[in-house]
Amino acid sequence: MFKFFLLCTLAVASRADIGEEDDVLVLKKSNFEEALKAHPNILVEFYAPWCGHCKALVPEYAKAASMLKAEGSEIRLAKVDATEEADLAQEYGVRGYPTIKFFKGGDKESPKEYSAGRQADDIVNWLKKRTGPAATTLGEVAQAESMIAENEVAVIGFFKDAESEGAKAFLKAAEAVDDVPFGITSNDAVFSKFEVSKDGVVLFKKFDEGRNTFDGELNKADLLAFIKANQLPLVIEFTEQTAPKIFGGEIKSHILMFVPKAATDFNDKMAEFKKASEGFKGKILFIFIDSEVDDNQRILEFFGLKKEECPAIRLITLEDEMTKYRPESEAITADNIIAFCTLFTEGKLRPHLMSQDIPEDWDKNPVRVLVGKNFEEVVFDPKKNVFVEFYAPWCGHCKQLDPIWTKLGEKYQDSADIVVAKMDSTANEIETVKVHSFPTLKFFPAGDEHKVVDYNGERTLEGFTKFLESGGKDGGAPAGEEGEEDEGIDDMEDLDEQDSDSDGDGGDHDEL
Repeated sequence: MFKFFLLCTLAVASRADIGEEDDVLVLKKSNFEEALKAHPNILVEFYAPWCGHCKALVPEYAKAASMLKAEGSEIRLAKVDATEEADLAQEYGVRGYPTIKFFKGGDKESPKEYSAGRQADDIVNWLKKRTGPAATTLGEVAQAESMIAENEVAVIGFFKDAESEGAKAFLKAAEAVDDVPFGITSNDAVFSKFEVSKDGVVLFKKFDEGRNTFDGELNKADLLAFIKANQLPLVIEFTEQTAPKIFGGEIKSHILMFVPKAATDFNDKMAEFKKASEGFKGKILFIFIDSEVDDNQRILEFFGLKKEECPAIRLITLEDEMTKYRPESEAITADNIIAFCTLFTEGKLRPHLMSQDIPEDWDKNPVRVLVGKNFEEVVFDPKKNVFVEFYAPWCGHCKQLDPIWTKLGEKYQDSADIVVAKMDSTANEIETVKVHSFPTLKFFPAGDEHKVVDYNGERTLEGFTKFLESGGKDGGAPAGEEGEEDEGIDDMEDLDEQDSDSDGDGGDHDEL
């Protein structure tokens, strides 16, 4: 009996070590396994105290935890300070902040990466999808009304026979969507309340038309396409909360209006933009970005814009390669935007490649300065071996590399056939070279073949020297095999999700 009492006391004491802050469990390596045993379904955020995106997530994460707790749910939310619990963070492959993983059924070996938005409703809906039925059975009108009232978007399947092929296709579609709640009903009163006379699917939303009725063939693919096309507003603001929905969607062509929300003509510009959007629903996503918000300045820079140049319109495709387009007319009218988008959909637009003017002293210093306008002339000179650093002014690793790169330039300043150069890739773009991360180092050997070799060796003067003296072999790799780099821009969302890494210690971009 004493042993049993002692074990119980120790168990209670152990669980007492799991603290809470605003209904969020505070976990450490010492209590992590105990937490998984006590709470089999637990969502864990690995964060850093200095991370701006982690700070922004705090209120929504706590709200989600409180919502689940108030419902009596067994699902709990937890957090781990990854800077204090480095071993735990390493064990679960944390490379950026915040990283959020769902441990289902107490399984600590293969947690599921969180993949939805950053608002409380997104978090709760995603967790419910992961632990419960894909669609909630709605047996009463009040249940359906509650689902619609409590969510920005909700999808309800109306099926007289819940075992029909259409109902099964609907449930398969529901399983595939993380960020929208689904309901299914066979109740006549619910059919009547929402004026549905036959089997079908209705998407309810608190914006634009208010509801959309599916009118295609009831199969998973068509239902998913219908949901993706209608779950976002015709015009959506780019924010930290909406970014996952924008970039996680099926629509990869985005037109962006950069405009200060505080401007006196903001509503007029929005009216023109929204009017233009109506004809491109499901084809082009219309997004506006407040050009005065500090967090958006890197996105403006990515498009070669300054605050004083806004309002402005740009279009980007987020396929394998990001391609940007600029309208000929800067006037923001529905007619101009429609014409611009029509040319794009017809494949009649040429990409817009940014370039600074060629500096007068571009070749006067040990490290030559390249811009879009002189790039190909320099790097494809058949008599020169050109080693180029593609950098971003804000990149911490680029700043760390700068003195070494300068020494390399000085070493080969008087060389007859080796040129050391650099290019600001936030202000200059090259059609033949796509840069996805900073710094990116590429070698263009002499000759007429226009070869490109990626540098993957050590970022030291000795490593660079060996590489150049070996003709790009020692430390080189075939084009396309890039090493681990500093700050990625694999898609535009990365620009919003970068925390500064000014100390050059390898900070990765946020991955939520």
